[in-house]
Amino acid sequence: MTHSNAKLRMMIVTALFAAIIGILAQVTIPLPLVPITGQTLAIGLAATILGARYGTLSILVYLAIGAAGIPVFAQLSGGLGSLFGPTGGYLFGFIPTAFVIGYYLEKRGFTLLNAVIANVLGMFVALSFGTVWLKLFAELSWTGAFVGGFAPFILVGVIKAALAAWIGISVRQRLSSARLLPATEAGKHSAS
Repeated sequence: MTHSNAKLRMMIVTALFAAIIGILAQVTIPLPLVPITGQTLAIGLAATILGARYGTLSILVYLAIGAAGIPVFAQLSGGLGSLFGPTGGYLFGFIPTAFVIGYYLEKRGFTLLNAVIANVLGMFVALSFGTVWLKLFAELSWTGAFVGGFAPFILVGVIKAALAAWIGISVRQRLSSARLLPATEAGKHSAS
């Protein structure tokens, strides 16, 4: 496979993951300030499977689609109002979340244990961005922002992180075996 074919394939897969994030964002459990969604599971999957570069790019594509008004954010929302509303910190926080997960795995190896660690770290990155955003833009106290935007999501976040790690590593191994990931990426994964 030529370099341009491999790059085109990765761009298509990146766009596919942006769509997957939009689909899983619709799986929601409403809460007063911020709903529990499938977005973070999808973010973890994208970063675990695609790594830092393409995982982060899939988030940027997802955010651009949503910013353009396509209803891909939680509860079929979209537009700049969603990006700059109460949940905007989580949305913007997905960018460093994907990078942290992918970077950790690229440096430590694509094993199940490393994927669980990376996804839990990523969960804390997303929750931290969201909590700070709530504090600043929703004019909540630090306690209110933590209680409304961080604490309720820890347990479910750890569960989603473990799921993203398990599914992500499994899918990544299959894609690598089928030579559907670039050779430099495929060679970095380990069985776990």
